Amino acid sequence: MTRSGGQILADQLVLHGSELAFCVPGESYLALLDGLYEHRDAFRIVNCRHEGAAANAADAYGKLTGRPGICMVTRGPGATHAATGVHTAMQDSTPLLLLVGQVAREERGRESFQELDYERVFGPMCKWAFEIDDTARIPELLARAYSTATSGRPGPVVLSLPEDVLSGTAEVPDAERYRAHQPAPDPAAIAELEQRLRRAQRPFVMVGGSPWDEDSAERFTGWALQCGLPVGATFRRQDIVDNTRSCYVGDVGIGVNPKLAARIRDCDLLIAVGTRLTEIETQGYTLPAPPVAPQPLVHVHPDPDELGRVYQPTLPILSGMAEFAAAAPAVDGSRWAEWTAAARADYEVHLRHPPAPGHGVDLGEVVAYLRETLPADTIVANGAGNFSGWVSRFYTWRRFGTQLGPQSGAMGYGVPAALAAQLLHPERTVIAFAGDGDFQMYGQELATAVQERLPIIVVVVNNGTYGTIRMHQERHFPARVIATDLHNPDFAALARAYGAHGERVEEAEDFPGAFERARGAGRPALLELMTDAEALTPHASLSAIRERALDSR
Repeated sequence: MTRSGGQILADQLVLHGSELAFCVPGESYLALLDGLYEHRDAFRIVNCRHEGAAANAADAYGKLTGRPGICMVTRGPGATHAATGVHTAMQDSTPLLLLVGQVAREERGRESFQELDYERVFGPMCKWAFEIDDTARIPELLARAYSTATSGRPGPVVLSLPEDVLSGTAEVPDAERYRAHQPAPDPAAIAELEQRLRRAQRPFVMVGGSPWDEDSAERFTGWALQCGLPVGATFRRQDIVDNTRSCYVGDVGIGVNPKLAARIRDCDLLIAVGTRLTEIETQGYTLPAPPVAPQPLVHVHPDPDELGRVYQPTLPILSGMAEFAAAAPAVDGSRWAEWTAAARADYEVHLRHPPAPGHGVDLGEVVAYLRETLPADTIVANGAGNFSGWVSRFYTWRRFGTQLGPQSGAMGYGVPAALAAQLLHPERTVIAFAGDGDFQMYGQELATAVQERLPIIVVVVNNGTYGTIRMHQERHFPARVIATDLHNPDFAALARAYGAHGERVEEAEDFPGAFERARGAGRPALLELMTDAEALTPHASLSAIRERALDSR
Protein backbone atom coordinates (compact mmCIF):
# COMPACT_ATOMS: atom_id res chain seq x y z
CA MET A 1 0.00 0.00 0.00
CA THR A 2 1.33 3.42 -0.94
CA ARG A 3 1.38 5.80 2.02
CA SER A 4 2.66 9.28 2.72
CA GLY A 5 5.70 9.67 4.93
CA GLY A 6 3.49 11.15 7.64
CA GLN A 7 1.22 8.10 7.51
CA ILE A 8 4.14 5.68 7.56
CA LEU A 9 5.69 7.45 10.56
CA ALA A 10 2.39 7.56 12.42
CA ASP A 11 1.84 3.85 11.77
CA GLN A 12 5.32 3.06 13.15
CA LEU A 13 4.69 5.01 16.35
CA VAL A 14 1.58 2.96 17.03
CA LEU A 15 3.23 -0.30 15.92
CA HIS A 16 6.02 0.23 18.46
CA GLY A 17 3.54 0.61 21.31
CA SER A 18 3.40 4.37 21.75
CA GLU A 19 0.02 5.75 22.71
CA LEU A 20 0.81 9.30 23.79
CA ALA A 21 2.84 12.24 22.48
CA PHE A 22 3.49 15.78 23.69
CA CYS A 23 3.86 18.58 21.18
CA VAL A 24 3.55 22.17 20.14
CA PRO A 25 2.10 21.94 16.62
CA GLY A 26 4.03 23.36 13.67
CA GLU A 27 3.58 23.57 9.93
CA SER A 28 6.81 21.69 9.27
CA TYR A 29 5.33 18.37 10.43
CA LEU A 30 1.66 18.76 9.54
CA ALA A 31 1.81 15.58 7.45
CA LEU A 32 2.74 13.60 10.59
CA LEU A 33 -0.14 15.15 12.55
CA ASP A 34 -2.43 14.22 9.67
CA GLY A 35 -1.11 10.65 9.75
CA LEU A 36 -1.85 10.46 13.47
CA TYR A 37 -5.43 11.60 12.85
CA GLU A 38 -6.15 8.07 11.62
CA HIS A 39 -4.99 6.74 15.02
CA ARG A 40 -6.78 9.35 17.14
CA ASP A 41 -8.72 6.70 19.08
CA ALA A 42 -5.53 4.87 20.12
CA PHE A 43 -2.92 7.62 20.13
CA ARG A 44 -3.40 10.73 22.25
CA ILE A 45 -1.68 14.00 21.39
CA VAL A 46 -1.29 16.61 24.14
CA ASN A 47 -0.55 20.05 22.75
CA CYS A 48 1.52 21.94 25.30
CA ARG A 49 2.20 25.68 25.55
CA HIS A 50 5.99 25.42 25.24
CA GLU A 51 8.25 22.91 23.53
CA GLY A 52 10.49 22.70 26.60
CA ALA A 53 7.51 21.58 28.66
CA ALA A 54 6.55 19.05 25.99
CA ALA A 55 10.05 17.56 26.09
CA ASN A 56 10.03 17.43 29.90
CA ALA A 57 6.66 15.69 29.86
CA ALA A 58 8.03 13.16 27.37
CA ASP A 59 11.01 12.58 29.67
CA ALA A 60 8.66 11.89 32.58
CA TYR A 61 6.72 9.43 30.41
CA GLY A 62 9.99 7.62 29.64
CA LYS A 63 10.92 7.47 33.32
CA LEU A 64 7.55 6.03 34.31
CA THR A 65 7.17 3.47 31.52
CA GLY A 66 10.67 2.56 30.34
CA ARG A 67 9.42 3.24 26.80
CA PRO A 68 10.48 6.26 24.75
CA GLY A 69 8.51 9.37 25.55
CA ILE A 70 7.43 11.03 22.30
CA CYS A 71 7.88 14.76 21.73
CA MET A 72 7.02 16.46 18.43
CA VAL A 73 8.21 19.99 17.66
CA THR A 74 8.62 22.24 14.67
CA ARG A 75 11.91 23.31 13.14
CA GLY A 76 14.26 26.03 14.40
CA PRO A 77 12.93 27.66 17.59
CA GLY A 78 10.68 24.70 18.31
CA ALA A 79 13.67 22.38 18.33
CA THR A 80 15.94 24.65 20.36
CA HIS A 81 13.18 25.19 22.94
CA ALA A 82 12.99 21.40 23.36
CA ALA A 83 16.75 21.04 23.81
CA THR A 84 16.59 21.35 27.60
CA GLY A 85 14.34 18.30 27.79
CA VAL A 86 16.69 16.36 25.53
CA HIS A 87 19.64 17.29 27.76
CA THR A 88 17.69 16.15 30.83
CA ALA A 89 16.86 12.83 29.17
CA MET A 90 20.55 12.30 28.41
CA GLN A 91 21.77 13.19 31.89
CA ASP A 92 18.97 11.16 33.48
CA SER A 93 19.33 8.14 31.14
CA THR A 94 15.70 8.38 30.02
CA PRO A 95 14.38 6.93 26.73
CA LEU A 96 12.97 9.75 24.63
CA LEU A 97 12.24 10.31 20.94
CA LEU A 98 12.24 13.89 19.68
CA LEU A 99 10.68 14.29 16.22
CA VAL A 100 11.65 17.60 14.64
CA GLY A 101 10.19 19.13 11.50
CA GLN A 102 12.75 20.26 8.91
CA VAL A 103 12.84 22.32 5.71
CA ALA A 104 12.44 20.45 2.43
CA ARG A 105 15.52 18.65 1.13
CA GLU A 106 15.90 20.97 -1.84
CA GLU A 107 16.22 23.93 0.55
CA ARG A 108 18.88 22.38 2.81
CA GLY A 109 22.19 24.18 3.19
CA ARG A 110 20.81 27.63 2.29
CA GLU A 111 20.01 28.73 5.87
CA SER A 112 16.40 28.58 4.81
CA PHE A 113 13.61 29.79 7.11
CA GLN A 114 14.18 28.21 10.55
CA GLU A 115 16.73 25.76 9.12
CA LEU A 116 19.19 24.05 11.47
CA ASP A 117 21.50 21.07 11.14
CA TYR A 118 19.92 18.90 13.85
CA GLU A 119 22.58 16.23 13.71
CA ARG A 120 25.14 18.86 14.70
CA VAL A 121 22.88 20.68 17.17
CA PHE A 122 21.73 17.61 19.08
CA GLY A 123 24.54 15.15 18.41
CA PRO A 124 26.51 15.92 21.60
CA MET A 125 23.43 15.74 23.85
CA CYS A 126 21.74 12.54 22.70
CA LYS A 127 22.47 8.91 21.86
CA TRP A 128 21.73 9.34 18.15
CA ALA A 129 20.65 12.21 15.91
CA PHE A 130 19.75 11.60 12.26
CA GLU A 131 17.93 13.28 9.40
CA ILE A 132 15.62 10.99 7.42
CA ASP A 133 16.22 11.73 3.74
CA ASP A 134 14.16 8.92 2.18
CA THR A 135 10.46 8.27 2.83
CA ALA A 136 10.95 4.54 2.23
CA ARG A 137 13.47 4.31 5.11
CA ILE A 138 11.09 5.58 7.79
CA PRO A 139 10.19 2.09 9.18
CA GLU A 140 13.86 1.07 9.33
CA LEU A 141 14.98 4.27 11.06
CA LEU A 142 12.08 4.40 13.55
CA ALA A 143 12.83 0.84 14.63
CA ARG A 144 16.46 1.78 15.17
CA ALA A 145 15.44 4.90 17.10
CA TYR A 146 13.28 2.92 19.54
CA SER A 147 15.95 0.27 20.02
CA THR A 148 18.72 2.82 20.52
CA ALA A 149 16.70 4.86 23.02
CA THR A 150 15.93 1.85 25.22
CA SER A 151 18.97 -0.44 24.95
CA GLY A 152 22.02 -0.35 27.20
CA ARG A 153 22.04 3.00 28.95
CA PRO A 154 18.70 4.52 27.85
CA GLY A 155 18.65 8.01 26.43
CA PRO A 156 17.21 10.41 23.86
CA VAL A 157 17.16 10.04 20.08
CA VAL A 158 16.46 12.96 17.72
CA LEU A 159 15.06 12.44 14.22
CA SER A 160 14.88 15.32 11.76
CA LEU A 161 11.93 15.13 9.34
CA PRO A 162 12.16 17.16 6.10
CA GLU A 163 8.74 18.37 4.97
CA ASP A 164 8.99 16.69 1.58
CA VAL A 165 9.97 13.36 3.20
CA LEU A 166 6.77 13.50 5.24
CA SER A 167 4.62 14.58 2.30
CA GLY A 168 6.29 12.18 -0.15
CA THR A 169 4.94 8.67 -0.73
CA ALA A 170 6.41 5.18 -0.68
CA GLU A 171 5.26 1.59 -0.83
CA VAL A 172 7.13 -0.02 2.03
CA PRO A 173 6.28 -2.66 4.69
CA ASP A 174 6.17 -1.87 8.38
CA ALA A 175 9.02 -2.89 10.67
CA GLU A 176 8.69 -5.45 13.44
CA ARG A 177 8.05 -4.06 16.91
CA TYR A 178 11.32 -3.07 18.57
CA ARG A 179 13.01 -4.90 21.42
CA ALA A 180 15.25 -3.33 24.03
CA HIS A 181 18.55 -5.10 24.62
CA GLN A 182 20.31 -5.23 27.96
CA PRO A 183 23.53 -7.07 28.81
CA ALA A 184 23.49 -9.94 31.31
CA PRO A 185 26.26 -10.05 33.92
CA ASP A 186 29.21 -12.39 33.45
CA PRO A 187 28.78 -15.33 35.90
CA ALA A 188 32.46 -15.02 36.78
CA ALA A 189 31.92 -11.40 37.81
CA ILE A 190 28.93 -12.38 39.97
CA ALA A 191 31.05 -15.09 41.61
CA GLU A 192 33.79 -12.54 42.35
CA LEU A 193 31.20 -10.16 43.81
CA GLU A 194 30.01 -12.95 46.09
CA GLN A 195 33.56 -13.59 47.31
CA ARG A 196 34.15 -9.90 47.98
CA LEU A 197 30.90 -9.69 49.94
CA ARG A 198 31.92 -12.71 52.01
CA ARG A 199 35.16 -10.94 52.98
CA ALA A 200 33.57 -7.54 53.67
CA GLN A 201 32.87 -6.14 57.12
CA ARG A 202 31.33 -2.77 56.22
CA PRO A 203 29.81 -2.89 52.70
CA PHE A 204 27.76 -0.08 51.23
CA VAL A 205 25.51 -0.10 48.15
CA MET A 206 24.75 3.02 46.13
CA VAL A 207 21.83 2.59 43.71
CA GLY A 208 20.49 4.76 40.89
CA GLY A 209 20.57 5.16 37.16
CA SER A 210 18.43 3.35 34.63
CA PRO A 211 16.72 1.19 33.38
CA TRP A 212 14.68 0.06 36.37
CA ASP A 213 11.08 -1.11 36.56
CA GLU A 214 8.86 -2.18 39.44
CA ASP A 215 9.88 -5.84 39.23
CA SER A 216 13.64 -5.21 39.11
CA ALA A 217 13.40 -2.63 41.91
CA GLU A 218 11.56 -5.16 44.09
CA ARG A 219 14.11 -7.89 43.27
CA PHE A 220 16.98 -5.57 44.10
CA THR A 221 15.34 -4.56 47.38
CA GLY A 222 14.76 -8.22 48.23
CA TRP A 223 18.45 -8.96 47.63
CA ALA A 224 19.53 -6.06 49.85
CA LEU A 225 17.17 -7.18 52.62
CA GLN A 226 18.25 -10.81 52.36
CA CYS A 227 21.90 -9.80 52.68
CA GLY A 228 21.28 -7.04 55.21
CA LEU A 229 23.07 -4.53 52.99
CA PRO A 230 22.76 -0.77 53.64
CA VAL A 231 21.53 1.00 50.49
CA GLY A 232 21.77 4.69 49.69
CA ALA A 233 19.80 6.08 46.74
CA THR A 234 21.48 8.54 44.41
CA PHE A 235 20.15 11.96 43.42
CA ARG A 236 16.42 11.81 42.62
CA ARG A 237 16.37 8.01 42.46
CA GLN A 238 14.91 7.48 45.93
CA ASP A 239 11.96 5.42 44.69
CA ILE A 240 14.09 2.43 43.64
CA VAL A 241 14.08 1.11 47.21
CA ASP A 242 11.11 1.43 49.57
CA ASN A 243 12.29 4.07 52.03
CA THR A 244 10.49 2.35 54.90
CA ARG A 245 12.52 -0.88 54.57
CA SER A 246 15.35 -1.62 56.98
CA CYS A 247 17.99 -1.66 54.23
CA TYR A 248 17.33 1.93 53.11
CA VAL A 249 19.69 4.41 54.77
CA GLY A 250 19.09 7.69 52.91
CA ASP A 251 19.75 9.65 49.75
CA VAL A 252 23.25 10.32 48.50
CA GLY A 253 22.57 13.63 46.81
CA ILE A 254 22.68 17.35 47.50
CA GLY A 255 22.83 18.04 51.22
CA VAL A 256 23.77 14.46 52.08
CA ASN A 257 23.51 13.46 55.74
CA PRO A 258 27.07 13.92 57.11
CA LYS A 259 26.79 10.60 58.95
CA LEU A 260 25.84 8.86 55.72
CA ALA A 261 28.77 10.47 53.92
CA ALA A 262 31.05 9.21 56.70
CA ARG A 263 29.76 5.67 56.23
CA ILE A 264 30.51 5.79 52.52
CA ARG A 265 33.99 7.05 53.35
CA ASP A 266 34.51 4.30 55.94
CA CYS A 267 33.03 1.35 54.05
CA ASP A 268 35.37 -1.47 53.01
CA LEU A 269 33.40 -2.43 49.88
CA LEU A 270 31.50 0.09 47.75
CA ILE A 271 28.96 -1.35 45.28
CA ALA A 272 27.55 1.16 42.78
CA VAL A 273 24.55 -0.24 40.91
CA GLY A 274 23.15 1.66 37.93
CA THR A 275 24.54 5.05 38.88
CA ARG A 276 27.13 6.77 36.71
CA LEU A 277 28.85 8.08 39.87
CA THR A 278 28.36 11.71 38.90
CA GLU A 279 29.40 14.91 40.64
CA ILE A 280 26.26 14.94 42.81
CA GLU A 281 26.44 11.53 44.50
CA THR A 282 30.23 11.67 44.82
CA GLN A 283 30.00 15.14 46.43
CA GLY A 284 32.05 16.84 43.75
CA TYR A 285 34.12 13.76 42.92
CA THR A 286 35.48 13.54 46.45
CA LEU A 287 33.48 10.62 47.87
CA PRO A 288 35.41 8.77 46.54
CA ALA A 289 37.97 10.75 44.59
CA PRO A 290 38.85 9.44 41.12
CA PRO A 291 40.42 7.62 39.46
CA VAL A 292 40.85 4.87 42.10
CA ALA A 293 38.62 4.63 45.18
CA PRO A 294 40.36 3.92 48.51
CA GLN A 295 38.17 0.83 49.00
CA PRO A 296 37.31 -1.89 46.45
CA LEU A 297 34.73 -0.50 44.04
CA VAL A 298 32.22 -2.71 42.24
CA HIS A 299 30.52 -0.78 39.46
CA VAL A 300 27.42 -2.27 37.78
CA HIS A 301 26.23 -0.44 34.66
CA PRO A 302 24.62 -1.31 31.30
CA ASP A 303 26.97 0.88 29.24
CA PRO A 304 30.58 -0.28 28.79
CA ASP A 305 31.64 3.32 28.18
CA GLU A 306 30.67 4.20 31.77
CA LEU A 307 32.78 1.45 33.34
CA GLY A 308 36.11 3.19 33.83
CA ARG A 309 34.98 6.54 32.41
CA VAL A 310 35.77 8.42 35.64
CA TYR A 311 36.49 5.72 38.23
CA GLN A 312 38.55 2.60 37.65
CA PRO A 313 36.46 -0.10 39.32
CA THR A 314 38.03 -3.04 41.08
CA LEU A 315 35.26 -5.14 39.60
CA PRO A 316 33.34 -3.80 36.58
CA ILE A 317 30.07 -5.62 35.86
CA LEU A 318 28.41 -4.88 32.53
CA SER A 319 24.72 -5.53 33.15
CA GLY A 320 21.21 -4.24 32.86
CA MET A 321 19.47 -3.56 36.14
CA ALA A 322 16.87 -6.34 35.86
CA GLU A 323 19.59 -8.78 34.84
CA PHE A 324 21.78 -7.84 37.81
CA ALA A 325 18.87 -7.94 40.26
CA ALA A 326 18.07 -11.49 39.11
CA ALA A 327 21.70 -12.66 39.41
CA ALA A 328 22.90 -10.80 42.53
CA PRO A 329 24.46 -13.32 44.98
CA ALA A 330 22.88 -13.94 48.36
CA VAL A 331 25.29 -13.94 51.30
CA ASP A 332 25.07 -14.02 55.08
CA GLY A 333 25.09 -10.40 56.24
CA SER A 334 25.20 -11.03 59.99
CA ARG A 335 28.75 -9.61 60.18
CA TRP A 336 27.54 -6.14 59.22
CA ALA A 337 24.08 -6.21 60.82
CA GLU A 338 25.00 -3.57 63.41
CA TRP A 339 26.61 -1.42 60.68
CA THR A 340 23.37 -1.45 58.66
CA ALA A 341 21.14 -0.92 61.69
CA ALA A 342 23.19 2.10 62.78
CA ALA A 343 23.01 3.59 59.27
CA ARG A 344 19.24 3.11 59.27
CA ALA A 345 18.95 4.78 62.67
CA ASP A 346 20.95 7.75 61.38
CA TYR A 347 18.51 8.06 58.47
CA GLU A 348 15.47 8.03 60.75
CA VAL A 349 16.96 10.81 62.88
CA HIS A 350 17.81 12.81 59.74
CA LEU A 351 14.18 12.46 58.62
CA ARG A 352 13.00 14.69 61.48
CA HIS A 353 12.68 18.29 60.37
CA PRO A 354 13.94 21.17 62.50
CA PRO A 355 11.75 24.28 62.86
CA ALA A 356 12.21 26.66 59.95
CA PRO A 357 13.58 30.14 60.66
CA GLY A 358 11.68 33.27 59.73
CA HIS A 359 7.97 33.72 59.14
CA GLY A 360 5.40 32.03 56.95
CA VAL A 361 4.92 28.37 56.05
CA ASP A 362 7.37 25.83 57.48
CA LEU A 363 8.02 23.60 54.46
CA GLY A 364 9.23 20.79 56.71
CA GLU A 365 5.77 20.66 58.31
CA VAL A 366 4.13 20.49 54.89
CA VAL A 367 6.30 17.62 53.65
CA ALA A 368 5.87 15.75 56.95
CA TYR A 369 2.08 16.03 56.61
CA LEU A 370 2.18 14.67 53.08
CA ARG A 371 4.55 11.87 54.12
CA GLU A 372 2.12 10.70 56.78
CA THR A 373 -1.13 11.06 54.82
CA LEU A 374 -0.55 10.37 51.13
CA PRO A 375 -1.08 6.89 49.61
CA ALA A 376 2.05 4.92 48.72
CA ASP A 377 1.30 5.21 45.00
CA THR A 378 1.23 9.03 45.02
CA ILE A 379 3.53 10.47 42.36
CA VAL A 380 5.62 13.42 43.48
CA ALA A 381 7.35 15.56 40.85
CA ASN A 382 9.61 18.54 41.30
CA GLY A 383 11.74 20.94 39.33
CA ALA A 384 15.06 22.40 40.48
CA GLY A 385 15.82 24.73 43.33
CA ASN A 386 16.50 24.77 47.06
CA PHE A 387 12.82 24.11 47.78
CA SER A 388 13.31 20.56 46.47
CA GLY A 389 15.76 19.85 49.29
CA TRP A 390 12.86 19.64 51.75
CA VAL A 391 11.09 17.14 49.51
CA SER A 392 14.10 14.87 48.99
CA ARG A 393 15.05 14.91 52.67
CA PHE A 394 11.69 14.68 54.45
CA TYR A 395 9.43 12.72 52.10
CA THR A 396 9.47 8.90 51.95
CA TRP A 397 9.01 7.02 48.68
CA ARG A 398 7.47 3.58 49.07
CA ARG A 399 6.92 2.42 45.49
CA PHE A 400 8.93 2.50 42.30
CA GLY A 401 7.77 5.04 39.73
CA THR A 402 6.59 7.65 42.21
CA GLN A 403 9.50 10.14 42.07
CA LEU A 404 9.97 12.46 39.10
CA GLY A 405 12.83 14.93 39.26
CA PRO A 406 15.54 16.09 36.85
CA GLN A 407 19.03 14.83 37.63
CA SER A 408 20.14 17.45 35.12
CA GLY A 409 19.04 20.16 37.55
CA ALA A 410 16.74 21.76 34.97
CA MET A 411 14.23 24.24 36.33
CA GLY A 412 10.57 23.98 35.35
CA TYR A 413 10.41 20.18 35.23
CA GLY A 414 7.74 19.53 37.87
CA VAL A 415 4.53 20.74 36.21
CA PRO A 416 5.13 19.09 32.80
CA ALA A 417 6.20 15.87 34.56
CA ALA A 418 2.99 15.91 36.59
CA LEU A 419 0.97 16.20 33.37
CA ALA A 420 2.57 13.02 32.02
CA ALA A 421 2.12 11.19 35.33
CA GLN A 422 -1.57 12.06 35.59
CA LEU A 423 -2.20 11.03 31.98
CA LEU A 424 -0.59 7.65 32.65
CA HIS A 425 -2.18 7.18 36.06
CA PRO A 426 -5.50 9.08 36.18
CA GLU A 427 -6.52 7.24 39.36
CA ARG A 428 -3.53 8.41 41.42
CA THR A 429 -2.75 11.59 43.33
CA VAL A 430 -0.06 13.54 41.46
CA ILE A 431 1.75 16.47 43.09
CA ALA A 432 4.24 18.88 41.55
CA PHE A 433 6.47 20.90 43.86
CA ALA A 434 7.85 24.10 42.33
CA GLY A 435 9.71 27.14 43.54
CA ASP A 436 8.47 30.57 42.55
CA GLY A 437 11.24 31.01 39.97
CA ASP A 438 11.03 27.36 38.95
CA PHE A 439 7.25 27.53 38.40
CA GLN A 440 7.52 30.51 36.08
CA MET A 441 9.58 28.51 33.59
CA TYR A 442 6.59 26.37 32.50
CA GLY A 443 3.76 27.42 34.80
CA GLN A 444 1.63 28.16 31.73
CA GLU A 445 1.19 24.39 31.40
CA LEU A 446 -1.60 24.80 33.95
CA ALA A 447 -3.60 25.73 30.87
CA THR A 448 -2.70 22.34 29.38
CA ALA A 449 -3.79 20.60 32.59
CA VAL A 450 -7.13 22.43 32.49
CA GLN A 451 -7.64 21.62 28.80
CA GLU A 452 -6.82 17.94 29.36
CA ARG A 453 -8.83 17.78 32.64
CA LEU A 454 -5.86 16.58 34.68
CA PRO A 455 -6.37 17.13 38.43
CA ILE A 456 -2.70 17.63 39.29
CA ILE A 457 -1.88 19.55 42.48
CA VAL A 458 0.89 22.13 42.13
CA VAL A 459 2.56 23.36 45.31
CA VAL A 460 4.39 26.63 44.64
CA VAL A 461 6.94 27.58 47.31
CA ASN A 462 7.11 31.37 47.15
CA ASN A 463 10.06 33.00 48.93
CA GLY A 464 10.61 35.83 46.47
CA THR A 465 14.06 34.75 45.35
CA TYR A 466 16.04 32.36 43.19
CA GLY A 467 16.96 30.43 46.34
CA THR A 468 19.77 28.21 45.07
CA ILE A 469 21.59 31.09 43.39
CA ARG A 470 21.02 33.34 46.41
CA MET A 471 22.59 30.62 48.58
CA HIS A 472 25.72 30.48 46.41
CA GLN A 473 25.77 34.26 46.17
CA GLU A 474 25.80 34.61 49.96
CA ARG A 475 28.51 31.97 50.30
CA HIS A 476 30.88 33.51 47.76
CA PHE A 477 29.86 37.19 47.74
CA PRO A 478 28.07 37.75 51.09
CA ALA A 479 25.70 40.72 51.42
CA ARG A 480 26.26 41.69 47.75
CA VAL A 481 22.79 40.72 46.53
CA ILE A 482 22.08 41.30 42.86
CA ALA A 483 19.82 39.67 40.21
CA THR A 484 18.34 37.05 42.56
CA ASP A 485 15.19 38.78 43.89
CA LEU A 486 11.80 38.03 42.33
CA HIS A 487 8.72 40.23 42.12
CA ASN A 488 6.03 37.60 41.74
CA PRO A 489 2.39 37.59 40.66
CA ASP A 490 -0.41 36.30 42.84
CA PHE A 491 0.06 32.65 41.88
CA ALA A 492 -3.26 31.52 43.35
CA ALA A 493 -5.12 34.16 41.34
CA LEU A 494 -3.13 33.19 38.25
CA ALA A 495 -4.23 29.58 38.71
CA ARG A 496 -7.86 30.65 38.96
CA ALA A 497 -7.45 32.71 35.78
CA TYR A 498 -6.38 29.51 34.01
CA GLY A 499 -9.49 27.76 35.30
CA ALA A 500 -7.73 25.84 38.07
CA HIS A 501 -8.42 25.83 41.80
CA GLY A 502 -6.08 28.28 43.56
CA GLU A 503 -5.38 29.08 47.21
CA ARG A 504 -2.70 30.94 49.13
CA VAL A 505 -1.41 29.39 52.37
CA GLU A 506 0.19 31.72 54.94
CA GLU A 507 0.86 29.30 57.83
CA ALA A 508 1.71 25.60 57.97
CA GLU A 509 -1.32 24.75 60.11
CA ASP A 510 -3.55 25.94 57.25
CA PHE A 511 -1.99 23.58 54.74
CA PRO A 512 -3.89 20.34 55.52
CA GLY A 513 -7.27 21.95 54.95
CA ALA A 514 -6.12 23.71 51.79
CA PHE A 515 -4.59 20.50 50.47
CA GLU A 516 -7.77 18.51 51.03
CA ARG A 517 -9.77 21.20 49.23
CA ALA A 518 -7.32 21.04 46.34
CA ARG A 519 -7.54 17.24 46.22
CA GLY A 520 -11.32 17.41 46.21
CA ALA A 521 -11.59 20.15 43.59
CA GLY A 522 -11.83 17.69 40.70
CA ARG A 523 -9.65 19.89 38.50
CA PRO A 524 -6.06 21.16 38.47
CA ALA A 525 -5.17 22.98 41.65
CA LEU A 526 -2.41 25.27 42.86
CA LEU A 527 -1.43 26.00 46.44
CA GLU A 528 0.86 28.98 46.93
CA LEU A 529 2.92 28.61 50.11
CA MET A 530 4.24 31.89 51.45
CA THR A 531 7.69 31.12 52.87
CA ASP A 532 10.59 33.16 54.20
CA ALA A 533 13.82 33.50 52.23
CA GLU A 534 15.57 33.14 55.59
CA ALA A 535 14.72 29.40 55.40
CA LEU A 536 17.19 28.94 52.57
CA THR A 537 17.96 25.22 53.05
CA PRO A 538 16.67 22.48 55.37
CA HIS A 539 19.78 22.80 57.52
CA ALA A 540 21.00 26.42 57.22
CA SER A 541 19.40 29.86 57.28
CA LEU A 542 20.29 32.71 54.95
CA SER A 543 21.74 34.70 57.86
CA ALA A 544 23.89 31.79 59.02
CA ILE A 545 25.27 31.22 55.52
CA ARG A 546 26.09 34.91 55.17
CA GLU A 547 27.71 35.14 58.62
CA ARG A 548 29.91 32.10 57.99
CA ALA A 549 31.04 33.58 54.68
CA LEU A 550 31.83 36.94 56.28
CA ASP A 551 33.67 35.32 59.19
CA SER A 552 35.86 33.31 56.81
CA ARG A 553 37.16 36.46 55.13
